[in-house]
Amino acid sequence: MNDYARIEKALAFMVAHAAAQPRLETVAAHVHLSTFHFQRLFCRYVGVSPKRFLQALTLERGKQLMESSASLLEVAHTLGLSGGSRLYDHFVQLEAVTPGEYKRKGEGVEIAYGVHDTPLGRMFVAVTPRGICRMGFVDATSAESLQAKLAKEWPHSTLYHDSEATRYAVAGLFATPEQGAASLSLHVSGTNFQIAVWRALLTIPEGKLASYSQIAQALGTPKSSRAVGNAVGANPIALWIPCHRVVQQSGALGGYRWGSEKKQIVQAWESAQLKATTASADACV
Repeated sequence: MNDYARIEKALAFMVAHAAAQPRLETVAAHVHLSTFHFQRLFCRYVGVSPKRFLQALTLERGKQLMESSASLLEVAHTLGLSGGSRLYDHFVQLEAVTPGEYKRKGEGVEIAYGVHDTPLGRMFVAVTPRGICRMGFVDATSAESLQAKLAKEWPHSTLYHDSEATRYAVAGLFATPEQGAASLSLHVSGTNFQIAVWRALLTIPEGKLASYSQIAQALGTPKSSRAVGNAVGANPIALWIPCHRVVQQSGALGGYRWGSEKKQIVQAWESAQLKATTASADACV
């Protein structure tokens, strides 16, 4: 078992036993490591200590929803800005496939793809010359099925394996504050409504949550919560388009394309990362 697999297994164990607040020794034993080695490994790959991750994992989602309400009011205004607008902590430019590109079904477009290990699980990534076009967790499906879906969406494109060409998409997610956030482009295909929802998701701050109904209201279509949910579920780029930040109005976790356990892990990881960067103390204590 490699280090990434150990961390992923530890995160899953902590999610499953969060209510019991497992001790450091217990989690370390679960992945067959000494307490000292596990602590160092966890800090290295997750960026925070196991203790901080557990604290983030047990935060009440309802409280996070309340804290996000004011931010979501800005969504309607943000949607009118250009795709190159600064969206909170990341410079993310979302570009929709043009009608001409859609009609040509990828003709003349070269798409590189690769699979990368991350602390959150293995990820399939595909990029066009204009940006990231697909990103998903392999453990929830398979690299082959994601590749097949990509080929179906871009049937006339040229697909080729090149992990070096796709590495930046993953590296940017786990960059330290000192390394800074680089500009990033997403190249997606969807209906006008789906594009609007995905743009709305980009305005939800890191470590915060929004409900389907909040997004529907911000889009000016308060009765479209179900349609919003369908658009969220169709998100082609996991993590960079943060569908993991959307929950039910009650604060319940809600669905997630990659599984509820993965959603909890990602939410807690993101919240812990944010708190660590704003805390004056060392993150791994």
